Amino acid sequence: MVGKSAKVDLAIGRVAGEQHGIVTTRQLVAAGLTRAAISKRVRAGRIYRVHQGVYSVGHGNLSEESRWMAAVLACGPGAALSHGSAAVHWGLLRPLGGPVDVTVPTQNGRKRRRGIRIHRCPNIGDQSLLSTTGLQRRLPSLVTVRRRIPVTSVARTLEDLQRSALRPSLVRRAIRQAEFLEMDLGDIETDRTRSDLERDFLKLCRHHLLPPPEVNVPIGPMTVDFLWRDRKLVVETDSYVTHGGAIAFEDDRARDLALRRRGYAVHRFSERQLEREAADVAADVARALAGD
Repeated sequence: MVGKSAKVDLAIGRVAGEQHGIVTTRQLVAAGLTRAAISKRVRAGRIYRVHQGVYSVGHGNLSEESRWMAAVLACGPGAALSHGSAAVHWGLLRPLGGPVDVTVPTQNGRKRRRGIRIHRCPNIGDQSLLSTTGLQRRLPSLVTVRRRIPVTSVARTLEDLQRSALRPSLVRRAIRQAEFLEMDLGDIETDRTRSDLERDFLKLCRHHLLPPPEVNVPIGPMTVDFLWRDRKLVVETDSYVTHGGAIAFEDDRARDLALRRRGYAVHRFSERQLEREAADVAADVARALAGD
């Protein structure tokens, strides 16, 4: 026969198992613990206080997902992981460190919580809009659940990043990664570039009044950086980080040969050339487009 204490432990274990090892005071009470019993378990090292009213079960060494879950639960009903933390959770950025970003569905002031950066959006949970005809129109939800953690949608996350203090290069990286993964970007428009180097080449084209190329275009099994289809001209932009080393050098030459077999002219420019010889690069592309 299972004793009362064992039943309590089983109930707590079930909840913690669904929440990355995290439970709230309310959930502990619902499982059968009094507040005095909760304090006793904290002293005994059976649960560890993470935030006010939020505990980890069994140990205090939290994973990234446990930290996110704890922060969301600490901010109350309707809260969701957001901004930089949401971008990391969606796989759009590498871990950023620092406080966990959480958006709450209110404009009211809340006490600051250590380790949490609180954002406010009263309509974060709204999914409908009253149209001019008086009918409710369903909108895409701003919040979803990923790996059992409430989190802002990819589109909302990217919008939040654009309004945040995050470095612009990181925001662009998150947008590019979302586009590469074919995620829903919402109303965000992109130039289809996959790096700042490619973005710099597009700026060079605009500055020197070159015809705009197609960006990241499939040709057979390959994807080329830039293509002027009518002239069968391909431009590849190379940085040492992604194209340095003997293997990358040989791979690039094999790609160039395969493209030439298909009738394309291939021009390669380095990051240094785009920075220091922009006018010469533009002139070279212009000559190629003119058929010289």
